[in-house]
Amino acid sequence: MVKPKIAPSMLSSDFANLASEAERMIRCGADWLHMDIMTFIQSHFVPNLTIGAPVIESLRKHTKAYLDCHLMVTNPLDYVEPLGKAGASGFTFHVEVSKDNWRELVQKIKSNGMKPGVSLRPGTPIEEVYPLVRALRKKYPSLDIEVDGGLGPSTIDLAAAAGANCIVAGSSVFGAPDPAHVISLMRTSMENAQTIS
Repeated sequence: MVKPKIAPSMLSSDFANLASEAERMIRCGADWLHMDIMTFIQSHFVPNLTIGAPVIESLRKHTKAYLDCHLMVTNPLDYVEPLGKAGASGFTFHVEVSKDNWRELVQKIKSNGMKPGVSLRPGTPIEEVYPLVRALRKKYPSLDIEVDGGLGPSTIDLAAAAGANCIVAGSSVFGAPDPAHVISLMRTSMENAQTIS
């Protein structure tokens, strides 16, 4: 049985107070801090990133928390070394952009001291990820399975029942009057799902 993990999405935090927001989430019971790293339409001069290696490096100086970096980029290989040097703990890439080089990518992630993860967009058939992780929870009972997007107390049960043990929640945690209570509710839901299955 894998330990339930709650990872507030720092994309919903107050960026002007990122270090204190990270500390607050850990005090509220968060296990990981989820860092979305996305590119938008490229300008003609520089890549447009939400959070990048300089932000991870700055935040790392203020927390020992697991920094769960989710890369929604077309060229994840380019980000491995900078994020490893910056202090990222995990590096999750999308299968849709890594079909031809995922073995090299996983090896590079590991050699840069990070835990690799693979993600797929809604609508991508689960079979696309099988060559990377095979049959998931049944075959790999200790594998962390993360669900990201739209999760909170009213939606957690479905994800937990499906076998997820890592839950990324942004606005449902940061927007709550009592984030610690929301984190606790989600953890309890996952623990309950694990005892049933």
